[in-house]
Amino acid sequence: MGLRTFKGGVHPYDGKAISKEKPIKELKPQGEMVYPLSQHIGAPATAIVAVGDTVLRGQKIADAGGFVSAPIFASVSGTVKAIEPRRVATGDMVNSIIIESDGKFIETGFEACDDYTELSDDQIISKIQNAGIVGMGGAGFPTHVKLSPNKPESIEFIIANCAECEPYLTSDYRSMVEEPEKLITGMKIILQLFPKAKGLLGIEDNKSDVIASLSKLCEHEPRIEVVPLMTKYPQGGERQLIKACTGREINSKMLPADAGCIVDNVATINAVYTAVVEGKPVMDRIFTVTGDSVMEPRNFRICIGTSCKEILEAAGGYIHEPKKIISGGPMMGFALLDVDVPTTKTSGALLCLSEDEVSKYETTACINCGRCVDACPENLIPSRLSKFADHGDKATFEKWYGLECIECGSCSFACPARKPLAQSIKTMKKMVLADKRKK
Repeated sequence: MGLRTFKGGVHPYDGKAISKEKPIKELKPQGEMVYPLSQHIGAPATAIVAVGDTVLRGQKIADAGGFVSAPIFASVSGTVKAIEPRRVATGDMVNSIIIESDGKFIETGFEACDDYTELSDDQIISKIQNAGIVGMGGAGFPTHVKLSPNKPESIEFIIANCAECEPYLTSDYRSMVEEPEKLITGMKIILQLFPKAKGLLGIEDNKSDVIASLSKLCEHEPRIEVVPLMTKYPQGGERQLIKACTGREINSKMLPADAGCIVDNVATINAVYTAVVEGKPVMDRIFTVTGDSVMEPRNFRICIGTSCKEILEAAGGYIHEPKKIISGGPMMGFALLDVDVPTTKTSGALLCLSEDEVSKYETTACINCGRCVDACPENLIPSRLSKFADHGDKATFEKWYGLECIECGSCSFACPARKPLAQSIKTMKKMVLADKRKK
């Protein structure tokens, strides 16, 4: 039987060898910490501290702004220096809490749980909600909302996204190598909420050592199964992962729960373990600094709110000035003009490249080769959608299922004419969705 996968996708250079063998290193920040109040999908958090307040590591500094929101916690001890707009990785100015670290990392008290199996479903959800856990793979959807579907009895699969299909990134890999018990226990905690569900760990076969180690850990776990997947981008996309692991399909008008599935990535499931078992909120995460311009590519355990600039300095800085700096991976990340931006719950990597490969290529006319169609994991025709987008034809764009695009960038990668297909489609999607919201 072949490895499970989906139709379409591409095989970019993965670049993981640069940092995959580098163990996780603790990084204690020294400078100013910045906590944007919008670190998740939904309503921004609301500051509950004031300038001049002394805070402890693990202390709540912002309350959730609604049900679809999440609180924010200080990851250092120190003094609230300001509450003001600061620029974040996306380029936006976001209202933020600024804390001057005292370098002591004095913690507030945490209440550990001796036996999570004795907890009720409501207690588990409450712990997850109060810990401020959101999708830490980049989506940022509040996890307590995801784990509270309308029909919990219909959930048949809890899928752990262990694929880490984005090139260069290795934080999830190192976590699975060094802390596999957190992932397994976190999965068991989530499964406790859904008695009829089975846990699936979807792992690409370029991580054969992790497949072997997690399979051994799951030998006596009848409700958890390791699912080896073909190494292909975007294997870790939510729809592609569901298709590969279960054979089921969803579209833009559906939630995974509509197909009986819930999908969480490794960092999120580890955060569930930390919140429920150790009683600790989201304060830290694993972060990869990599690329051929970095002196010492590494995987760090960072305090959320640390500047990317400080993390880069901890990795030795640059070998030479990079031509391209990306927050995240090369396929779905976004370029940075300045590394002096704060990390958030959804920040996973900083990629520094000596060459800007994309800018080297000259865009030419579409030759109707169909490679973008072959690459598209959603079975769309990206060249047509891009044409409709460039002409501002919203009606035809929507008629040709443009809203089904997952913005993975496979079409742009595959295009021999080097047309920015994904960018055009992404821009048109935003315009169409904005019109729908107005109506």
